[in-house]
Amino acid sequence: MTSLTTFYLSGIIGKEAFDADGDAIGVIRDLLVNAMPSGQNDPGQQLVTGIKLRVRKETHIYSFSTFRVVKARERINVSCSELIELNNEESENGLLLVESILDKQIVDLNGRKLVRVNDVRLATLPAGTFAIAVDIGIEGLLRRIGIAHPMKQLLSLFSINIPAKFILWDDVQAIDFSNLNIRLSKSYAKLHTLHPSDIADILEDLGKKSSMSVFSALDEEKAADVLEELETHAQIHIVENLPVGKAADVLEKMPADEVADILDELEDEKAELLLKEMDMESSQEVRELLEYPDNSVGSLMSTDFISFKAGTTVEEVIEELRIKKPEPSELYNLFVTEKSDELIGTFNLRDLVIAAPNSLVGDIMKKEPLFLYDNQKVQDIAELVSKYNLLAVPVVDRNEQLQGMVVVDDVVEDLINERRTKKR
Repeated sequence: MTSLTTFYLSGIIGKEAFDADGDAIGVIRDLLVNAMPSGQNDPGQQLVTGIKLRVRKETHIYSFSTFRVVKARERINVSCSELIELNNEESENGLLLVESILDKQIVDLNGRKLVRVNDVRLATLPAGTFAIAVDIGIEGLLRRIGIAHPMKQLLSLFSINIPAKFILWDDVQAIDFSNLNIRLSKSYAKLHTLHPSDIADILEDLGKKSSMSVFSALDEEKAADVLEELETHAQIHIVENLPVGKAADVLEKMPADEVADILDELEDEKAELLLKEMDMESSQEVRELLEYPDNSVGSLMSTDFISFKAGTTVEEVIEELRIKKPEPSELYNLFVTEKSDELIGTFNLRDLVIAAPNSLVGDIMKKEPLFLYDNQKVQDIAELVSKYNLLAVPVVDRNEQLQGMVVVDDVVEDLINERRTKKR
């Protein structure tokens, strides 16, 4: 039969450890968990490898291999057969639970949110002692202050239970790694599994220092997606505190209209510095958008769109889309232009799918398409989108040359406000 002892971190911190003769040898201050696994999902990652012990007036970290945790009638006893001090390298390769996890904010990967750690649950098996879960519930907090048991007894008289809330160790992503900055890129690897909007929510809940650490650990593609999802104030904080080169690399991977919105909020000197650091093509697109007045259609339009010539076949269009792999919003509306980029028609994915492969774009397009001029007022967008139920509207200049498109996602707030005003 497998021997199993479960206990909580709060149950041994501050307790005395005893030698084989039953004499106290020191007070337990923390437990060290292995933070450098040999492989992904390696159970060794949660193995307790060390114990921080105050012996007389000095505190050191010792190997946990000579310690034994025994629980009898809810009482925890920690004994030690021999004190073996860990060297600096062994200590630095671990994660101290009290110092780096307890009372810290962590990411619940399944819940996609920040939570606070109130306690840590551990289990002793023949193979060693492991951190198996973190307690984020009220019971963990009550246990810390020593009133969990009487409180549960009292509430039971009224048939009230305190629900346990645990997150398995594998589903935890530590955030407050102030003492482990060297390993941030490895520590935050699991965050890449979350949707950019979920990461954005987490960043906005974090303190400024921690949010910068997490954002800096993301690769450029993921960072661009996350930055796009952040609120304006959070975007500004990130961009202003990133190194100029890193910020420019991230901005280059974002839609030009989103970049223009961010730079418009920065001081002119900082915005110009970033524009000079970005590649020439991306920088020029953003500069052109920044020239539009704030209340104009041009200031909201996206320059990421797809256009074809009237003589292109449906089969050729589909093949090009497969190669380009455009963003979903770019497929809301597809455009047809002349050699001078003059807009002559539009078509959508339905038109494309039901057409024969050898059909020409000129035969399936809608002629005389609805459009907006780049210098029209923003209010005109809501009216057109609402009236014709459009997902995207092409934007042209006074020569009717295609400049971009306005996506309904970008103006939905204006549209809602417009409808509320009409109801009043």
